[in-house]
Amino acid sequence: MAYDGLFTIAMTKELQQLVSGRIGKIHQPNAQEIIMTIRANGANHRLLFSINPNYARVHLTEQTIDNPQEPPMFCSLLRKHIDGGFIESIEQLDADRIIKIAIASKDEIGDPIRRILYAEIMGRHSNLIMVDDATKKIVDSLKHLSPAVNSYRTVLPGSLYVSPPKQDKLNPITVSDEELQLFFNDMRDSQDIMNHFIGFSPLHATELLTRATEQKVNAAHIFKQFIAEFLTGGTQPTYIEKGRKIIFSPIDLHSYDEKKTIYDNLSLLLDRVFFARAERDRVKQQAGDLESWLQGETNKLKLKLKKLGQDLKRAQNLEEYQLKGELLMANLYNFEKGASSVTVDNYYSETGEKITIPLSERKTPIENAQSYYSKYNKFKNALIKVEEQIQITEDDLQYFDMLHQQVEQASPADIEEIREELAEQGYMRLKKSKRRKKPTKPTPEHYVSSTGIAISVGKNNKQNDFLTFKIARKWETWLHTKDIPGSHVVIHSDDPDEQTILEAATLSAYYSKARDSSSVPVDYTLAKHVKKPSGAKPGFVIYFEQKTVFVTPDEDLVMKLQKT
Repeated sequence: MAYDGLFTIAMTKELQQLVSGRIGKIHQPNAQEIIMTIRANGANHRLLFSINPNYARVHLTEQTIDNPQEPPMFCSLLRKHIDGGFIESIEQLDADRIIKIAIASKDEIGDPIRRILYAEIMGRHSNLIMVDDATKKIVDSLKHLSPAVNSYRTVLPGSLYVSPPKQDKLNPITVSDEELQLFFNDMRDSQDIMNHFIGFSPLHATELLTRATEQKVNAAHIFKQFIAEFLTGGTQPTYIEKGRKIIFSPIDLHSYDEKKTIYDNLSLLLDRVFFARAERDRVKQQAGDLESWLQGETNKLKLKLKKLGQDLKRAQNLEEYQLKGELLMANLYNFEKGASSVTVDNYYSETGEKITIPLSERKTPIENAQSYYSKYNKFKNALIKVEEQIQITEDDLQYFDMLHQQVEQASPADIEEIREELAEQGYMRLKKSKRRKKPTKPTPEHYVSSTGIAISVGKNNKQNDFLTFKIARKWETWLHTKDIPGSHVVIHSDDPDEQTILEAATLSAYYSKARDSSSVPVDYTLAKHVKKPSGAKPGFVIYFEQKTVFVTPDEDLVMKLQKT
């Protein structure tokens, strides 16, 4: 993880714009995240704290996260103590991954109080702790640590706040030139940098070593210049994809030759790095049971389809029963009751070969013939039913395949709509809620193309149907990936330009099962050419007079399109 002490230095600098700002709203979307809306310098800023073990961070965000109907206890406590308070200072502790935010507020009777928020960004040990500045005691925290869990310090309401154990390393901000020169005289590799200085991850240790090797001048001077880039808030927020690995830093990385994407500030960079992955993690927490249920139902349908295939194969032998019945009727006088079989000429064969027909010894010749006719009629009816069941099962498999894709790319708000849809279709029962929610209209995602044209994207079947048949006007352009499960996309224009069509097609490909593919075919046509067959499941449509474009899903482009 590159959100190390050096990144925290740069982020602390970027957050200085919040000093003197007033805390307006506090939300807790889930057990690991807090979002505060802060009014500062004439604008609203949304400050995100996350203690997710994999995505721990603090930064400003432009992304929205759905909140629960009832605020969790820690959120309510924050509102009680610091809602309406003013941020006095934001500082980093000892070049480590700890940000200290001092807040001046008032208690219930209007007396001034001072609270300190400690954001500890330390992987699985991350935490957000509120401390009473007067007593230095913990008011509460997102994560509690009892003495049984952590012998060094207790993180429980009422306990004295104790900082995480200090590392026996030099502070890169305050280190002297003499100490630097002594270190670089003995330095061997990047691991030595990490062992000697606070705040260096392998990424930034390797970068410093690369720069020192490139420039071959005074090492202490290079070190000071390097740290200065972080102290100014980052000189070039950089995003790199190396295979499946994502690399990011507040500064330019000389140690990488891969294509670099540069962002205007650190917060935009972190939204790009973490938001989609953290969103997926939130969805997994909320939809883990739904994904398991969908997988179980899919496995059942595949097994059912296999058995139906076997039944179909048996039923397809019905012509043989009809042939034997007719040959027996034509040869009733060539055998008598008690015979176990009879060999007769096959009049229907071009070569006229003989055929031996098994018989029931207890039945008369005509009863044996009628028995074969009965089997023919039975399998004929069974064939029709088996073929119907195969079609129903294949439709259900296609439907669940589409739901799998939607759950994988859903936001937490979309999950409830998927559950509701499955309940309406009779596939599952919804859990009874104490609070009855008022029915709400589906809300598709909204984007604006680079040329200023509005685009809507359905993220689940309810949104798809609502967008296509309720929101879209008949002359607007409708898009969908060709023969691939995905979202319905509508361009809200009677005459969209080519750039908008390509961007809408990119959205369609991105919100489809082909997200990780290249050159994805996307059909587009007028909304009036899209129809829903009678009795079709949610999300299923047919369309005509379409054209096709080929695009490659581009997450950077999707995030750059302005969301309304």
